[in-house]
Amino acid sequence: MAYRITDACVNCGACESECPVDAISEKNDARWIDPDKCIDCGACVAVCPTEAIIAG
Repeated sequence: MAYRITDACVNCGACESECPVDAISEKNDARWIDPDKCIDCGACVAVCPTEAIIAG
């Protein structure tokens, strides 16, 4: 199951640069993970400073 970004996102962009499949982009002043592209690698989770990325 793809990861998703919660409302705790501060839109820092750290996750976007870590994603190996470019599944993360900006949407409505926050980052968003495209579930069709996400490969569940967890690279984004490791760099999120607010722990806003969860499985789901």
